[in-house]
Amino acid sequence: MSALGEPERTALRAPEARPGSAAFSPAARAAAWGVHLLTASGAVAGVFALFALQEGALHRAAVWMLVALFIDSADGTLARYFQVARVLPRIDGRRLDDIVDYFNYVLVPAVFLVSAGSLTHPAWTLLPILASAYGFSQTEAKTEDDFFLGWPSYWNILAIYLWLLEIPAAFSTAIVAFFTLLVFVPLKYLYPSKMQVLKAPTAVLALLWVAALAFSVIAPERAKSLHVVEVSLVFPAWYYGLSFWMGGLARRPS
Repeated sequence: MSALGEPERTALRAPEARPGSAAFSPAARAAAWGVHLLTASGAVAGVFALFALQEGALHRAAVWMLVALFIDSADGTLARYFQVARVLPRIDGRRLDDIVDYFNYVLVPAVFLVSAGSLTHPAWTLLPILASAYGFSQTEAKTEDDFFLGWPSYWNILAIYLWLLEIPAAFSTAIVAFFTLLVFVPLKYLYPSKMQVLKAPTAVLALLWVAALAFSVIAPERAKSLHVVEVSLVFPAWYYGLSFWMGGLARRPS
């Protein structure tokens, strides 16, 4: 779910190296392990978000959720930069990423939604948890032309927006139900780091968007007076607009 670019580079290895061979340099192996460690650290950020929620510190929890989002935006690019799959072929980086993503994009936001009072009853968390379990387990969760198939479970982002915009619980619950349905609708959504066109402006907008959300969480009163949260919605509008224009409706494999 990276929003950053992905330069194609050669891993730090000896010229004669083959995937999985001992010929990969210590620097290449260290870099590959470092990328896996970065991916796993996203789960640590999620745990600290849960600790903050336990203490009722919603702002601190949101900061940790944004940290996890930033890590997820960077680790895929770094994995391709250092060709981690070739250097450490026995470690499945995609599986690790899916585990961390389900935790940070689904479970932590579900707790956040309850803690923020965004749901009329905690039982409504069953919707994102079960729908996303289905979404994450699909063999065609990502299409061959590099789109997400079905809404890609951005519950962390949705939870933060519902809280920052102070949406009433009844309306928020309806919004959660709506996006739950979108998980099952075979619309194609952009995989930002693998876009073929408009990649650079999308990356710039994404970075500005993350900065705006971070400012809104860290300095809520100042951000509220400047309407930063409302302005930040430009990027989600850009993302969904491009997704429907470039992706649109697709047929799920039977």
